[in-house]
Amino acid sequence: MAVRRYTASADTTIVNAFKADLKTRGTGSNMGMADVMEVFSIYGRQASYASGSQSGVTPASQELSRLLVKFPIATVAADRNASRIPASGSVSFYLRLYNAKTSKTIPKDFKFVVLPVSQSWQEGDGLDLENYRDETQNKEGANWLNAASGTTWKSVGGGASVGGSYKTGSHGSGKTMAQYIYTQTFASGLEDLEIDISGLVEEWIAAETGSATDGVDNYGVGVHLSNSYEAYFSSSDGNNSGSVLDNLPGALKSYYTKRFFARGSQYFFKRPQLEARWNSIKRDDRASFYYSSSLAPSGQNLNTLYLYNYVRGRLADIPGLKGGKLLVSLYSGSDDNSDATGSALLLYGPTMGSGGKYAVTASKDATGIYSCSLAITAASTQIKVLFDVWHTGANTPADGSTQLVTASLRPKTLGGHTNTREPVYYCNITNLQNSYLPTQTARMNLYIRNKNWSPTIYTKANADPPTTSIVSASYRVYRVLDALNVVPYYTGSDFATGLSYDVSGNYFDFDMKLLEPGYAYALKFAFYDPELKSWQEQNETFKFRVEDYEY
Repeated sequence: MAVRRYTASADTTIVNAFKADLKTRGTGSNMGMADVMEVFSIYGRQASYASGSQSGVTPASQELSRLLVKFPIATVAADRNASRIPASGSVSFYLRLYNAKTSKTIPKDFKFVVLPVSQSWQEGDGLDLENYRDETQNKEGANWLNAASGTTWKSVGGGASVGGSYKTGSHGSGKTMAQYIYTQTFASGLEDLEIDISGLVEEWIAAETGSATDGVDNYGVGVHLSNSYEAYFSSSDGNNSGSVLDNLPGALKSYYTKRFFARGSQYFFKRPQLEARWNSIKRDDRASFYYSSSLAPSGQNLNTLYLYNYVRGRLADIPGLKGGKLLVSLYSGSDDNSDATGSALLLYGPTMGSGGKYAVTASKDATGIYSCSLAITAASTQIKVLFDVWHTGANTPADGSTQLVTASLRPKTLGGHTNTREPVYYCNITNLQNSYLPTQTARMNLYIRNKNWSPTIYTKANADPPTTSIVSASYRVYRVLDALNVVPYYTGSDFATGLSYDVSGNYFDFDMKLLEPGYAYALKFAFYDPELKSWQEQNETFKFRVEDYEY
């Protein structure tokens, strides 16, 4: 499970736009309970409005709309503490806002800026996005002038501000906030907003957990048009004029209007989200362990082996490792290949030197899970079964260390081919259920084999069908009702929808909390073809339902 979503805990729209009379501004209005949020800039509905102007520019009015969104960082921090999401540096956090279709005009070719809000604000319970009649009148709810009831927005210098208060300077021990200011350009105007804000989220988590005394407090983010797209206004002294922002680099045209779904939307998958993505792939080469070959680059000669330490059905760390080290050695087998025998074999790897070593150090991947990478020369190709011995203490078990686990594997040799590959696969999720609970996390085991596999009668009667492990495989999930892609293929740098594999084949974990209960969903798989340099979606579709009740 490498995708986790956190729906916004508060959101609202704040404006300084005119009401219908084109005289009174809706600066006191709040839209905290509206099911959509809105960002726009209107220039020039009222002429001769400004007290100053650029050379050759007729003074005119400025009307702006901005949105505020906050996420439950305490929940994110708790999930990290419980190892449900990885440590800092191993996970990316994306701000996701979804476009809401509207009958109004839609701007094109503009840029949004996302900034951290610098003070606490109230969501409020206003609804009116059209006439701005839900005024807070100093009651609960943020607006253009106030962050909360009786509390104005504060500028960097501490004085009153309007249009929100944003952290743009420095914080803590001289850290700059510039790296936590994000932008996204919109071409058609219909795009969703999706920005990697990992750095800011990590600062929020640090402040929440107290792991850093100079972390950034979580007041959410503000989203609005960048300065050059918000409407131009010039005051005579360079300061804001009441509720109107002094904005010399501003636009002399309007950008009206861009809407996003709010957290109160009826559409489950369209609500504002903070999406955590990370690469949780484990590639265990026990079933595809190869001898070193001159046909392969040095890095491709390495094999990764895993050890899963289950104690009474649960993963647990191995206690008492000497120096915290777990070592791995390879041995040939006895005459009947029932046990390790002889001396440890010489192993090679990027940190072992040209002479090799008789043991490699395994690292801890997670609670009770250890892995190591190693290579063994083809000089041992006559050995049909290898035994990996996991031990602690000295270089090899023979040197007096404690042997903990012994397992086996069947190594293979690389060989050239005289024709190009044309793989066609048959896939099946062997443990797929008809339905799942909305609080359930399920492990899906994907069986894959070559579709043209033609076993003998003896093989069918006496052996388990072979499984093929796909190195680069990904899944997506869509809703059957309308084919809405609710979890797309994340095959980029995070590779959040990648499949792991071990001796039993490919698998992945999926958190049903990502899906809206009461609907049927379908899984599709794609495999990367390195020759075609593209992802090839497989034919099979696997359907299941998420129930709308809990036991």
